[in-house]
Amino acid sequence: MNPEIFMREAIKEAEAGMRGGRGGPFGCVIVRRGEIIARGSNCVTSTNDPTAHAEVTAIREACRKLATFSLADCELYTSCEPCPMCLAATYWARIPQLYYGNTRADAAAIGFDDDFIYQQIPLPPEKRTIAMQLLLRDEAQVAFQEWQANPEKVRY
Repeated sequence: MNPEIFMREAIKEAEAGMRGGRGGPFGCVIVRRGEIIARGSNCVTSTNDPTAHAEVTAIREACRKLATFSLADCELYTSCEPCPMCLAATYWARIPQLYYGNTRADAAAIGFDDDFIYQQIPLPPEKRTIAMQLLLRDEAQVAFQEWQANPEKVRY
């Protein structure tokens, strides 16, 4: 099926969410075997949830619907190049193909922080605008060691 059809659906989600007062102008659809299985629009301001981006809401819906945390047989269509959080969520969901409409520079031009956050990521922790401090690493390592030794863990 033509990817442009699904991108138009993502754009429709962006427009509907924005015009409906749910949040910013971002929309997403997740497709599996040529069928839309999940939709999402930005709902940050209507839910007071800074993680309620279109991609995250669509990924959550798709995972609930399919009862899995892996969307390795899906494609993601989003109206804008994902912010770092949404890009990471796409990786965590194992989605192998992502299509986007607007760029992160386009988002920055209308006042969104995506590009700024991308610029922060490669900086060492002490150079970022968020103050970061390593604390109690030895104690925190206990859970990591237990996870590593557990033969029954579910890998993801």
